[in-house]
Amino acid sequence: MTQHRSGDDDPEPSDRPPAGPLYVPVRPGPCGCAARLFRTPLGDRTAVGFSSASRLTATLGAGQAWIRLAEPALRALTAPLGITTVTVDPQLTAPAPGPVGTTTPVPAPVLAARIG
Repeated sequence: MTQHRSGDDDPEPSDRPPAGPLYVPVRPGPCGCAARLFRTPLGDRTAVGFSSASRLTATLGAGQAWIRLAEPALRALTAPLGITTVTVDPQLTAPAPGPVGTTTPVPAPVLAARIG
């Protein structure tokens, strides 16, 4: 027996069709480019792809390098790392951490012995 879905039903994540070619943010690595990995609001690691270069630029900035990958290729690339989630078109990201600068060391507490 075939089950029919109404148009209002949201398919399960495993039932969704592949997103197709994605714009995947990358960073330079010793052997070429490496996909940038992100964290979900709950702290889980996720691969990220964007449906257009303009969406990637709006979220991550104009200086972000990217490559085109199909969703199945991105999943296959990150699966050995234990990453099973691909987030498409995230709208919010935290700013990148700033460079580690010199900090002023906090002096150790001075213990004064009073001899009296």
